[in-house]
Amino acid sequence: MKRIALMLSVAPLALATAAQAQTQAETGTPDRTADRAATKTHKKAAVTDQVVEGQTEEAAAVSPGAPSGPVADAAGGSSDGDIIVTGLRQSLATAASIKRNSDAILDAIVAQDIGKLPDDTAAESLARVAGVQVNRYGDEVSGVLIRGLPDVATTYNGREFFTAELRRSQLQDFPAQALAGIEIYKSGTADLIEPGLAGLVNVRTRRPFDFKGLVVAGGVRGTYNDQSRKYDPNGNILISDRWNTGIGEIGLLLNASYAQSQYHNAIRYNDTNITDSSPASVITPTPSGTIRYPYSVGLYNPAGKRWRPSANFALQWAPNSDTQVYLEGIYQGYRGQGYTDNWSDDLRGLDPKLSDVVLVNGTNDVRSLTKTGGNREQAYRSTDRAQTNTYQIATGARWETGRATLSTDFAYTTSFYSDYTHSLDSALKGPQTVKADFLSDGGAAFSLPGFTVTDPSQYVWRGYYEAYYRTSGSGFQWRGDVSLDTDPLPFLKKIQMGYRLTTRLADYASSNRYAYTENLQIPFSSLGIGQLGLTGNPFRGGDQGFTQYLSYPYGDIDGGQAQLRALSRQALAQLVALNPNDSGYKNAQTLFASDQVPVDPSGTFHANEKTYTAYAQGKYGFNIGSLEVDGLAGVRAVITNGLYSGVSQIYNNGVRTLTPQALHQDYLDILPNASMRVKFTDKLQLRLGYTFTRTKPDFGQLNPAVNITTVVRDPSQPLDPNNPFNRITANGSGGNPNLKPLTSHNYDASLEWYFSRSGFVSGAVFYRDLSGFISNYTRFVQDPRYGFIQLNRPENAGQGHILGAEANFQTFLDFLPGDLKGFGFQGNVTYLDGTNRTPNFTENSNSFTYGPFVPITGLSKWTYNASLFYERNGITSRLSYNRRSEFVNYYGTDINNRQTVNGTLPISRLDFSLSYDVNKQFTLSVDGTNLLAKPFRDFTTDFYGFRYTQDIRDEGRYYGVGFRFRFGE
Repeated sequence: MKRIALMLSVAPLALATAAQAQTQAETGTPDRTADRAATKTHKKAAVTDQVVEGQTEEAAAVSPGAPSGPVADAAGGSSDGDIIVTGLRQSLATAASIKRNSDAILDAIVAQDIGKLPDDTAAESLARVAGVQVNRYGDEVSGVLIRGLPDVATTYNGREFFTAELRRSQLQDFPAQALAGIEIYKSGTADLIEPGLAGLVNVRTRRPFDFKGLVVAGGVRGTYNDQSRKYDPNGNILISDRWNTGIGEIGLLLNASYAQSQYHNAIRYNDTNITDSSPASVITPTPSGTIRYPYSVGLYNPAGKRWRPSANFALQWAPNSDTQVYLEGIYQGYRGQGYTDNWSDDLRGLDPKLSDVVLVNGTNDVRSLTKTGGNREQAYRSTDRAQTNTYQIATGARWETGRATLSTDFAYTTSFYSDYTHSLDSALKGPQTVKADFLSDGGAAFSLPGFTVTDPSQYVWRGYYEAYYRTSGSGFQWRGDVSLDTDPLPFLKKIQMGYRLTTRLADYASSNRYAYTENLQIPFSSLGIGQLGLTGNPFRGGDQGFTQYLSYPYGDIDGGQAQLRALSRQALAQLVALNPNDSGYKNAQTLFASDQVPVDPSGTFHANEKTYTAYAQGKYGFNIGSLEVDGLAGVRAVITNGLYSGVSQIYNNGVRTLTPQALHQDYLDILPNASMRVKFTDKLQLRLGYTFTRTKPDFGQLNPAVNITTVVRDPSQPLDPNNPFNRITANGSGGNPNLKPLTSHNYDASLEWYFSRSGFVSGAVFYRDLSGFISNYTRFVQDPRYGFIQLNRPENAGQGHILGAEANFQTFLDFLPGDLKGFGFQGNVTYLDGTNRTPNFTENSNSFTYGPFVPITGLSKWTYNASLFYERNGITSRLSYNRRSEFVNYYGTDINNRQTVNGTLPISRLDFSLSYDVNKQFTLSVDGTNLLAKPFRDFTTDFYGFRYTQDIRDEGRYYGVGFRFRFGE
């Protein structure tokens, strides 16, 4: 394998050397013609290389790095001389040109200038694209869905890019300042790296041949979050130049960026567990013997600081007009320091007395109540440190010789991720009176009347928890491609063929330990690691009555680990002495014997996967009268060879059994594609397409190991007869080695009218025939050995489909007089109707069938985007609105094996930006994001169809001020 890797790594250089030797042999002297023609020829080659394989050269002809100035309009006419295509107008025109000329159905986003993508991250920019929906958490995009599906493949400058054990990169980790553009492929072609079910997102950076010569550009921006009340710096710097030398033209680009944000969200929640209950101590009479209400209410407030350093370089060498060699690399980093404050009020445990019970009209569902007695309140502050370091180095070459174009690319990627968690837990000495309203302002709100929150004598130390999670991934990838121009043939215009090899390793290890100390009733204030203080209050409005409690600061917990471990050892020694037959305390004592959390074999996983890919594709074209017809037909074949291993863990009455597990999978995927484009006029075209796509399960989902722990109850604690979860005798979780790849037959049609330079209207309809969508499901299994087990693991859903439509429009209002020409509008709407069949588990059996069709998780039926912008006289402004309708997060099962539904209510967002060009070199800017600050509302619907809001999450508004500079072209 090493020998193959070495041969592939030197192949680009050998190819370039051969091309140069051929040129010199023909002329007898070093090739100086290339030097004189380099600027024109190599700029086109550079731009073409930047675009992901599969995109036509016509799409790349408008370069985001090309000099500003008049350009031809979409119909091929000349500029009117009054409208100069620069900045925002040029970026929209370039994006429209890429969309129009691509062989695939796609949308594109192009940066207005260096460091000026429309949003803070690549993921945020995608939220404005037709057919794209995003999830947000902690004030940033945390997931991307294309046409209702989350299985999005990601590439960086056309090659596979991933982080740690994932098969994709986290798009929020790409800072906007580093990017030249993004292409969102909604239908694939055979020469593309296999798109996921949802499609493919290619993130594109600049190269030195994009520019005429020396360029120095960058910017600095500061932001303020009105919820965390924190200021953050952001910035980037790019330096690029190109030189004519005796061996051809050489260009070098260096770019570095830094992005930081601090957040503090507020979440008030109802428990997702909602089942019938017959409490013996309901003081207020109810119409029947049973009532339904959440098991608990609480707070869950995440806060923290994230910063992302990033750097990339690109070296290009054009020894002659037909050949180009490149070497490029990227470093992408993530750092996070955060904490979560959690407070929980149990409303059911230990037979509380319920009074002031108010029911929702006509139901047995409780709207509000007052709880006294029962279980005590508990809390924790969990601190977290996480980091990612991802590196990719790549080299490649492109050689145009006559009708043939040869290209090759070889890359190595490695990524590491680690996460260390420390949680300090507390509880109150006794239960407090709780007034809970489950439907206040659409969600939970509660207060603790009579409780003195600042009295430290009310708090006891409940426990200390430590955990780590470390994962890594690495892989080689090589591809070689040939494109042959067959234009003299009457029908076939081009043939493309290629081969690709990849190797991939993925590993993770996790472990944890917990010292449960509550039974010693140690005062929380006596730990000696710092001074107790009130947690922050990030809530908006006055609905939530209880907002703060006593805890230690982040720095005392994160920095006081040595002392907390020593205190845990002392406490566990006392507990073992008091409870000599309790294996749980003994096991915890063993785990805390060392300073480092011991490696847990059951928390390890390893994957070794290789793929062998070949493709062939033809581009055809012909005329039917005045109609021009062209398209592609091809097939991609992928052989996957994988070995996945883990360690199962069974805890039975305190006795632990470990069993290594391994799984070998080999399979072949045949992925055909066919498309047609009909040009009715120079401006109006119709696209039709069919593709077959598949997405492999994530490595962790394939883990063959399971963890099962039998429930050991404290005999000194009374058993609550009203809690149906007391039936559970064991809990289980793990991966699923029987998972199949997700597959989809995709049918697309798109009608597009390009009526001006940057203006177009498009409409698309599409259908996805799905099989095997993967989600985590909880089921209850009656096992002959371990009893009634609650088991959670990923499963393939059954058959499914998505039917959807998109409408897209953008234009500048060039028909208006004078400065009003600077106004423009961009808008789109997406409709999705997607359902699939979820696993339908049967109690007392390990088997399952597929139930009825239900909405696909994460999919909103409607998504709207609208942007009003203005660009003229040095002013560029944009006001953008985004809304998506409600969607399902997951399907659960209550204790009686009945289905529950968890989802999110509609979400709206408004962002604004304004910049002013002081002169050609300097630009000032202000911006604001999430101006509406509308809260996120998750809900749970029980078996009877009644809906409780699970949580209400308030997120911050960001305000920014910055300046950018650029010297050179």
